[in-house]
Amino acid sequence: MPRLILASRNVHKAKEIATILGNQFTVQTLANFPAAPEVVEDGETFAANAVKKAVEIAAWLNGQALGQARPDLVLADDSGLAVDALGGEPGVRSARYAGDEGNAPDTANNAKLLHKMDGIPERQRGAQFQCVLALIALGQAAQATMFDGICRGTIARAQTGKGGFGYDPLFIPEGHTESFAELGSVVKNEISHRARALAKLAEHFIEG
Repeated sequence: MPRLILASRNVHKAKEIATILGNQFTVQTLANFPAAPEVVEDGETFAANAVKKAVEIAAWLNGQALGQARPDLVLADDSGLAVDALGGEPGVRSARYAGDEGNAPDTANNAKLLHKMDGIPERQRGAQFQCVLALIALGQAAQATMFDGICRGTIARAQTGKGGFGYDPLFIPEGHTESFAELGSVVKNEISHRARALAKLAEHFIEG
């Protein structure tokens, strides 16, 4: 079974990815490699950030004497929320929307988004979650294979639900009347932006 390391220390994201991929891969995170460098996500697009993370983590791993602990693949994810009425905000700044430097708490990010959406009518509250994955095989040329996924929906007027993370309490996916935080992980992992990108990744291995 291929051993895949996610170029992230985000435990919520790692758990979601491992659940969606099921038993096709053994999934690890950078928590298994505490000396791995922090990658500065300064790209202007999700794709740029995903590639940068995958390339830098792959280069670091290739320089380590890991033996049997060496993963086979590095997977980097960059994802976020793009709101139509805000010109695509928060976009690549989704995790740090309410912060000056570094990630901000989910509660602060959600509060800022609700404030900026105040007074915007229902028909103009469209948004989409976007995910871009970059996959690199260790020991080979650092050429990333890309996969993407989008989930359209709308921004609610108040947070609902206790599940999920990030903007899940505010995002109502198309075809539903409840937020991701209310729908729960089973439904989310079938229709989310990340699920759609990961489905393309899994199909890539089947075809290969």
